[in-house]
Amino acid sequence: MANSDKNKQYERSDNDQVSQKKHQRASERRVVNSIAGWIIVIIVILILTFGVLGYNYVQESLQPLNSNNHQEIEVKIPVGSSNKEIASRLQQKKIIRSATVFNYYVKSHNYTDFQAGYYTFKPSMTLTQIVARLQKGGSSEHIAQPDHNVLVREGVTIEQIGDAISKNTPYSKKQFLALMKDQKFLKQLQNLYPQLLESTMKSQNVRYHLEGYLFPATYPYYNGMSLKKLVTTMVAKTNQELTPYYEQIKAKDLTVQQALTLASLVEREGVTEKDRRMIAGVFFNRLDENMPLQSDISVMYALNKHKRSLTNKDTRVKSPYNLYKNAGFGPGPFNSPSINSVLAVLNPAERDKGYLYFVANLKTGKVYYSTNYSQHLDTNSSIGQ
Repeated sequence: MANSDKNKQYERSDNDQVSQKKHQRASERRVVNSIAGWIIVIIVILILTFGVLGYNYVQESLQPLNSNNHQEIEVKIPVGSSNKEIASRLQQKKIIRSATVFNYYVKSHNYTDFQAGYYTFKPSMTLTQIVARLQKGGSSEHIAQPDHNVLVREGVTIEQIGDAISKNTPYSKKQFLALMKDQKFLKQLQNLYPQLLESTMKSQNVRYHLEGYLFPATYPYYNGMSLKKLVTTMVAKTNQELTPYYEQIKAKDLTVQQALTLASLVEREGVTEKDRRMIAGVFFNRLDENMPLQSDISVMYALNKHKRSLTNKDTRVKSPYNLYKNAGFGPGPFNSPSINSVLAVLNPAERDKGYLYFVANLKTGKVYYSTNYSQHLDTNSSIGQ
């Protein structure tokens, strides 16, 4: 009986172990199935999420790039261009949002027979309108010659641009300057180019919010073109030129207004690329020391007149633009700087030498740099200024 009871106990023990293993395997299967289930759920969620994002991206790309931007942009479509090449060119010219979506749109609708030539498109155009124009064909020559050209020279002021406009368009300088003060128009431009114009629109005591924002270039004027459209073209050109540098401006802890302000001073103070970069370095060194920039350009702008030399009375003129009296950047730019002057501000030279003063020999054009006022006075004496 004892042996029989022991055998039964061993059988029950073996059965218990088998049962425990089955239970453990069943538990493991449930865990694995649960994990697999969650993985499937996550995959489905990811697929749905990317699907929704992709769908939204495509739908957005099917819309006009900017329904409020009616600027005409010339595009050349070379002979033999593929649909993919055309799409890429349109995206580079900032006429469409996505070359990939445009190419898909063309293929899905079986659009063909796009013609080579010169076209004018607007960012406000729909894909349907763009396709229709491409099928109709462009000009075999450049767009029609303008009736007049308005030249905005490097380093000119709003007032001087007004003179150029009055000479080459039906619009008077008075009309142009009135538009420069038109808050409704300025707000429209800010909505079009917020990254460019936000800081100037926030600035106080500004004579003209668009001072420095009408890029130096030659602008075509066609009979019937509105003054607003002409000015918008100038602002659009500035935005186009500065777009590659917005991040760099921000990285230097500058606003666009501050960068253009320094660039406008550098534009008129320096001639060569080296001197512009070194003068920019002097300005930054003075800003670091909380010293007034003391640029003659600022005083002449405050006086609203050009002078070969300034008097002590001139440098005491009461104006926020007078950077002999006021430290910092002042209200804003003093003229329309070139892109080279902007680059000089973003890449100043030899700041480590601690230059705080500079003076140019008006006969030779050579610029001399000093680290202290005494040295600066000696330099002035030696060149006879």
